[in-house]
Amino acid sequence: MSEKLTTSRRRKVLRLAGLGPLSGLLAGYAALTVAELVSAGVRPEASPVIAVGGATIDRTPAPVKDWAIRHFGTDDKLVLQLGILAVLTLLALALGIVAARHRRTGAAGVLLFGLVGALAATGRPDSTSATDALPSVAGAVAGAALLHWLAGRLPQCGRPATPRGPARESEAMDTGPAARIDALADRGGEDGRDGWDRRGFVIAATAAAAASTGVGALGRSLNAARGRSAIASRNRIVLPTPASAAAPIPERAALRVAGIGRFITPNHDFYRVDTALVVPRIDATSWSLRIHGRGVTRGMTLSYQDLLRMPLIERDITLTCVSNEVGGPYAGNARWLGVRLADLLAQRGVKPPSKGGPADQLVARSVDGMTIGTPVEDVMDGRDAMLALGMNGQPLPFEHGFPVRMVVPGLYGFVSACKWIKEIELTTFDDYDPYWVKRNWARKAPIKTESRIDTPKPFARPKAGTVMIAGVAWAQHRGIDKVEIRVDDGPWHEAELAAEDTRDTWRQWSFPWQALPGSHTLTVRATDRTGETQPERRTRTIPDGASGWHSVVINVD
Repeated sequence: MSEKLTTSRRRKVLRLAGLGPLSGLLAGYAALTVAELVSAGVRPEASPVIAVGGATIDRTPAPVKDWAIRHFGTDDKLVLQLGILAVLTLLALALGIVAARHRRTGAAGVLLFGLVGALAATGRPDSTSATDALPSVAGAVAGAALLHWLAGRLPQCGRPATPRGPARESEAMDTGPAARIDALADRGGEDGRDGWDRRGFVIAATAAAAASTGVGALGRSLNAARGRSAIASRNRIVLPTPASAAAPIPERAALRVAGIGRFITPNHDFYRVDTALVVPRIDATSWSLRIHGRGVTRGMTLSYQDLLRMPLIERDITLTCVSNEVGGPYAGNARWLGVRLADLLAQRGVKPPSKGGPADQLVARSVDGMTIGTPVEDVMDGRDAMLALGMNGQPLPFEHGFPVRMVVPGLYGFVSACKWIKEIELTTFDDYDPYWVKRNWARKAPIKTESRIDTPKPFARPKAGTVMIAGVAWAQHRGIDKVEIRVDDGPWHEAELAAEDTRDTWRQWSFPWQALPGSHTLTVRATDRTGETQPERRTRTIPDGASGWHSVVINVD
């Protein structure tokens, strides 16, 4: 008999060869959907993809995180989750191939990855119970059982076929590789000791896929239901009139220049940089904040309603992320409403170090496990540091910290802007290193004086004549005194500053330039109220924020 396979034989063999990987994919799919369902009864953050993703973020070197934020922006978390799913898909395919020949080994592989997920979930900073391991464990058991079952219904490719029927003697004489594969392919569709039930496998695989889809849909529905109570609690909130309202924004604080960023950043446009793969959905009616630690003479636990009943302040404050590159987008200005943090701490007996207080660091803890350390001296030096409840006239959006977050003017977010806050502990920098300090970022990080060209955009092609150059500059808690523009290597020219709202907000500026045809480099620099001009040399964001002059290259027609 010829060793050459016919085209139809090849097609049959290829179909059979794909059944092992298919079994692995179905098992992996079942594991994830079962885990999602169980996480609805535990907490969404305990699902294996979220837990492994969070553990990956925690162990990723700071330069890599910085690279991800720079290249993917606010989509960095989506990219990470897609990457995890891609890796899981490849592993599922590999385990399916293994299980086609060694059922127990393939199933054990699924259990092993479930163990990894369980360890990741219980090892997260926000994990408070061993039950966080349940989603990964349950998913792994379901996936392993399904893979073992499906692999048992596959043809046993590892042993030669045993011919049956009238042609038994002649077929047995031909034992070449092509004959063995032909015999295997021919057995598809028949039940028997050495054969396999193709229709039965298809039915089993289809049923498994349908059941997994149903389980996943139920899990998503239950997780959504958990979030609906939080959404309802936010919708019921009516923010009170502040005891100390923000002054009206000066009429000329916002320039009418096409292409410049809005003076007040809308909530939906405000940047978001954090480590939470799942935005916490917290019911304001059950939220509480604990304040304790060194120098606190009277510890306390506050509810959301307690904060609403306190005198509230309203302030315009510009926030900046330490991951913001020179000229980057991670700065935004909003009108915040909240409780003055210094007053709240003073009521509990807290004193700044300059007045004899024993604590020099305030550690804020988030419900997602994040810890952020803030200098107590800065919080209590008279600036409008607050526990914010509102943002631009609305309760905080979930993405920006609902129900309560910290806002401290003049400090980068990684040392001040704790979202979804649940605890404040007064301690010292010597006694405790918060999340980012453990990853080689600075303990103290005042925002650096920076400026940015918003228009014209890089590589723009304006017409020769008057071209308006415009942008923003910031030096929170110091204020902007001067902005200068340079074209190519020419002299510096002072730009016109818009009216200042407060020293805690950014300031817009503009400069009318008589543009000549050709390629030109536009550069900007700012000087703050202390007389400090931002330096020319560019530095990285690590460890305490980027610095340097922002420039854009354009071509004038």
